[in-house]
Amino acid sequence: MELRGARILVPGATGEIGTALAVRLHALGARPALAGRDRDALTRVSAACAHAPARAFDAWDTASCAKTVDWAEVELGGLDGVVTCLGVAAFGPAGEVEDAVSEHLMAVNALAPMAFLRAAAGRLPEGGVLAAVTGIVAEAAPAGMADYAAAKAALATWLTAVRREQRRRGVTVLEIDLPHMDTGFAGRAVVGRAPRLPRGLPVPEAVEVIARAISEGASLVRPGSGAVLEIVR
Repeated sequence: MELRGARILVPGATGEIGTALAVRLHALGARPALAGRDRDALTRVSAACAHAPARAFDAWDTASCAKTVDWAEVELGGLDGVVTCLGVAAFGPAGEVEDAVSEHLMAVNALAPMAFLRAAAGRLPEGGVLAAVTGIVAEAAPAGMADYAAAKAALATWLTAVRREQRRRGVTVLEIDLPHMDTGFAGRAVVGRAPRLPRGLPVPEAVEVIARAISEGASLVRPGSGAVLEIVR
């Protein structure tokens, strides 16, 4: 994908990764549309992106996710890509996690990203990109993160199947499998306390790799050797 002029919807644009990615895509010449739950933060990010269009949505309401795709297509005059940067964590033994918390994790980490990408899948042109942030927990399945890891794993599996479906259309499906990031994300868990974690990967470093993966039509961004992210095409 040629980023200059690319029309890209970024759900989760008020989180640290989403904000940094939206700003970087704008700097590279893309035309982002921003979606998030924090209206004040959306205003700030929009200003940093030359007043890009912005809209609030509710991750619990998958219909609002789909309507946000409709809105972005109208605002931008079409869509070339959607990159979801949604996520929320929870910690604690599986037997102690309440069903309501598990449902919340699945809604934000899996069902909402799926709703955004599903709504966009049939309308992107050849060379378009469907992308979502998953996380290393989907593969590692660490103790004390069963429901969080399961939600991310569900999204990762879904992306793999959709990649096969979209291949004939020439649409890239990119999984952004990130390690622990230096965002304070774990400290904002809905329940529980994060275990001691190593120093996280700096957000600007990750965003540079993500932007390159989008432009190169990659299928996966994942942790490589040391603290480096690698791109798989």
